[in-house]
Amino acid sequence: MVDHSYDNIGIRRQCELLGVNRSSLYYQPQPVSVQTLDIMDRIDRHYTETPFYGVERMTAQLQRDGLIIGHNRVRRLMRLMGLMAVYPKPNGSKRHPEHKIYPYMLRDVVVERVNQVWSADITYIRLMVGFVYLVAIMDWFSRYVLGWSLSNTLDSLFCVDALERALLIATPEIFNTDQGSQFTSCDFTSRLQKAGVAISMDGRGRVFDNIFSERLWRTVKYEEVYLNEYRDARDAIDGLGGYFDFYNNRRLHQSLTYRIPAEVYFENRFRCFASPREAPEEKVLWNATVITL
Repeated sequence: MVDHSYDNIGIRRQCELLGVNRSSLYYQPQPVSVQTLDIMDRIDRHYTETPFYGVERMTAQLQRDGLIIGHNRVRRLMRLMGLMAVYPKPNGSKRHPEHKIYPYMLRDVVVERVNQVWSADITYIRLMVGFVYLVAIMDWFSRYVLGWSLSNTLDSLFCVDALERALLIATPEIFNTDQGSQFTSCDFTSRLQKAGVAISMDGRGRVFDNIFSERLWRTVKYEEVYLNEYRDARDAIDGLGGYFDFYNNRRLHQSLTYRIPAEVYFENRFRCFASPREAPEEKVLWNATVITL
């Protein structure tokens, strides 16, 4: 917002009017070192296989791998990657103290139709230089991925973007997430409320509330991410876009009795209409974008 070519108001005055520190204009963020990226990649691989490892166990595992590293650094990197051990504990995902937390609505609920329950979750994706975060929205009954998005920051914008794309396809009855600040933000929850969606959030100590998302991340990592070296975010979009197309439209799922998610999702979705005339045309199968890259 600061215009260096504007002569009528100097840089100092523009900064004062905007309420920003002038020194921040000249700050150049330091790239993550190759060594740190290698450690983060190791953490991501171990976490994907053993998501119940906390800081102490992860530190011990990395030390067994031959790394000289302490738990303070492991804790900092896991926080940067948005990773938390999956086991019953007092605190769930990092929540914002001023955001409203919604009650858990899936206790004893049997998921028996499409668009009954959707969920969203975030994971870390490595690049050759740097990393990005991936959010995906999934229908629980069919395992169909309705929307996804990438960002280099853990803000709420890319989550709202994925939600908007998913809502182009349909509207769920219940939307379940963890208590992360991205999902408790007003931008995200207000969009769900506007669409008339009931909001559900994982309760404390409820380990397996988002198990479908955890299984999705494991599949995406082993079948796509770990097999490829993404040069940059654009390369990641191309790779993940191709994979989600395969995942939705061609990959056989054992949990679906070896059927395809798109087949299960759209077949069961149209059954909800009284006649074929009432079934809307499909406009979007999958989509993605990059925010603030």
